[in-house]
Amino acid sequence: MKRMPFERPTGHYDERIIDIDEEICSLIKQRKEISDHNPGFPPFEYISQWSAAFGLYEDLLKALFGTMFNEEYFRPMVEPYGFRKHVAVLKSVEKGERFYTLTSMRQYTNASVLILNIDWDIEPEIRSNAHEHIHFELYIDEQYDCRLISGGSRSDHASYKYVVSPPLPDDISGIQFRFRRYSHPFEKMETGDEIVF
Repeated sequence: MKRMPFERPTGHYDERIIDIDEEICSLIKQRKEISDHNPGFPPFEYISQWSAAFGLYEDLLKALFGTMFNEEYFRPMVEPYGFRKHVAVLKSVEKGERFYTLTSMRQYTNASVLILNIDWDIEPEIRSNAHEHIHFELYIDEQYDCRLISGGSRSDHASYKYVVSPPLPDDISGIQFRFRRYSHPFEKMETGDEIVF
C-alpha cells in the first residue's frame, strides 16, 4: 500500500547522541547480515528481560522489533509514470466459492499495474463470512518487485491493484502469477491459500 510521507516530528535533536544513533544504524545493518535478512521476531520472554534490564517499555521494544520485522514495507516503491497502453489479460480461476479474475494490465514506462477481481455469492446460508477480510500478495519471480497499491471490497466483490516493476512484457504468456493469501496485511504467516494464473 502507498505510504504517507514521513514528517520529522520535532526540530530538536541533541547532537551529543549522534555517535550512539550512528552505532544503532550500524547494529541494525549487522543484525540483518548475521541473520541473512531473516531475523524473525524475539520471543516475548526476551523482550520482557530486555525491558527490565535496560529500563525500556515492553511495548516500545515490541514496536521497534515489529518495525524491523516488516522492513520490506519501507523499501521505496516505484511510482508508475509514462502510461503506454492497456492490455487485456482475462484469465480466471475458480477456487471454492470464489471466482478470481486477472482482468487487465496497464503498461507504463517503468512499471505495470495488474488488476485482480474476486467475486462470490452472498446467500447467507452459503456464505456466513462474506465480509471476511482477504489480503493477497502477488509473487512472480525474483526479477519482479510486486506491491499492492490499492484495494477494496463490498459484500460480493473485491478488487485489488498491484504495481510490478520492472514492467512486464506486453505478451505475458508463459508468466505465472501467484497470489498468496494472508490473514492480514504486514503479516508473514500465509493461510495456505494460493491462486495461480
